[in-house]
Amino acid sequence: MGKTAVCPGSFDPVTLGHLDIITRGAGVFDRVIVAVLNNRSKKPLFSVEERVALIRETTAHLPNVEVDSFDGLLIDYVKNKQANAIIKGLRAVSDFEYELQMASINRKLDEDVETFFMMTNNHYSYLSSSIVKELAKYEASVSDLVPAPVEEALLRKFRN
Repeated sequence: MGKTAVCPGSFDPVTLGHLDIITRGAGVFDRVIVAVLNNRSKKPLFSVEERVALIRETTAHLPNVEVDSFDGLLIDYVKNKQANAIIKGLRAVSDFEYELQMASINRKLDEDVETFFMMTNNHYSYLSSSIVKELAKYEASVSDLVPAPVEEALLRKFRN
């Protein structure tokens, strides 16, 4: 069956930093499932369906990448997909502290699932979806932060 990894996140919206991690993960694993979290406690700019569609469009060139969505516990989703790994991107030490906690609890819940941390490319270490949304809201260019379809979607959202 090969090695399958899940790359989870809210991706609201997907950035070039996210795509860097997804692309690098696709080079390591046989199959990568980008899993968009439906977090009901947050008010996202894009619906889950919009986020899935944007990620599918921007990863279409990666044949071993699938895009899906989930709610509930990540470890349950990973087991349901018969994956054996989780990929998490790290920008800074502050990301590591939180992600280490999550990896530890996931390991406690299922010790057969490994978490792999990937350091972000230095070009994107400052980048977050929140920053992108803030810039786009004030009509600043985000063309070097997100793929073109995401930039277009942001423009449509904030024009309305």
